[in-house]
Amino acid sequence: MERRSIGRLSVSVVGIGCNNFGSRLDQDGTAAVVHAALDNGINFFDTADIYGGTKSEELLGRALGARRGDAVVATKFGLPIDGERFGAHPDYVRRACEDSLERLGTDYIDLYQLHIADENVPIADTLGALHELVAAGKVREIGCSNLTVDQLREAKAAAGDGPAFVSIQNQYSLLWREPERDGVLEECDNLGLGFLPYYPLANGLLTGKVRPGEPIAEGTRLALMPPERSAHWLSEDFLQRVEVLLRYAEEINVPPLELAFSWLLSHHAVSSVIAGASTPAQVAANAAAPRELAVEVLEHLNNITN
Repeated sequence: MERRSIGRLSVSVVGIGCNNFGSRLDQDGTAAVVHAALDNGINFFDTADIYGGTKSEELLGRALGARRGDAVVATKFGLPIDGERFGAHPDYVRRACEDSLERLGTDYIDLYQLHIADENVPIADTLGALHELVAAGKVREIGCSNLTVDQLREAKAAAGDGPAFVSIQNQYSLLWREPERDGVLEECDNLGLGFLPYYPLANGLLTGKVRPGEPIAEGTRLALMPPERSAHWLSEDFLQRVEVLLRYAEEINVPPLELAFSWLLSHHAVSSVIAGASTPAQVAANAAAPRELAVEVLEHLNNITN
């Protein structure tokens, strides 16, 4: 599988989102997905301290076991775990890292990401703690998530000569193209950041398994989602665009899953497409999805999903 760079890291262009670990998947299910990923050439695993109620990191670490060296592990800190564990204050950054290292059963994190900006803590203070973790060998590279262009520029200036963010993880898909409009994708070029799109399959809408007008399959992410959240994804606007996209996929005989992955990877700033998977079969399908799309296909996709 093709690999791209995130700082000094070399990551597969398809990654595994680990939000299912500890929630929809137990240890055996997690191990099956992790080993299927490694066997299919996927080396990038993205988790967070809050995923699975802190269980995702534990299950991922156990599943990797002796194959830890074959994997690039990314995790995140900052969103509330409880009333005491949250934010980006330097003291908490150090504590959160130690906790993640313990849960993962490893002595280093490949990519440690600020999950969300902390308005109560200057980014320079957060970066100071992250610099310490890099210097101690506990973290190889640092990244961020859900930041704006202005916040990225502030972080770059605050980093000075020390380690700077090498990646940003924001929502991006054929159905959510905000990074093109808010300038973040362009800023990745300016700052040399790798872009990591989350919700690349729009919570299942781009897999081809969701058909407008048909019931949502039981057990899927959308079916298990609280109604107030699923209403957003099942809005008339999204479903109309999905219907047009499905017709085009059938017309050119390319599965929508492959279109979704390949369109994202046609943007050179995108380092890896992180998608969740609950079975080895889903892992294999994701791993096989990337292909080079003709210019006219990319242009048409841009037109029908904008």
